[in-house]
Amino acid sequence: MSPITRFEDINAWQEARELVKQIYSLTRRDPFIKDYGLRDQIQRAAISTMANIAEGFDCDSNAEFARFLGIARRSAVEVQSLLYASLDVGYITREEFHSCYEQTAKTKGLIGGFKRVVQKKHNP
Repeated sequence: MSPITRFEDINAWQEARELVKQIYSLTRRDPFIKDYGLRDQIQRAAISTMANIAEGFDCDSNAEFARFLGIARRSAVEVQSLLYASLDVGYITREEFHSCYEQTAKTKGLIGGFKRVVQKKHNP
């Protein structure tokens, strides 16, 4: 494994970026694009996942970085919940739901694993 020198090197951030692309692809279409509340909320949650990983990377301590990773993980859970709402109101298909849900689960898992590593560095 190569050392992480930039937030772009973090696998969890890379997968969160992919999640953002998927969410934006879904929310650009009718009728999703007209539901400003749900569209904006799911987009913000996806962006928050990616952004908090990057923001945490620049923290002054591992404890603070771990806190940001926790926020990122919770944002990913929010995306999962909003995917259910999107499915239930008919904005996305079951296949789209499963694809995005799996991407979110993958991202969430990577964040959780990375958070454990960061916490171990703080508390050896």
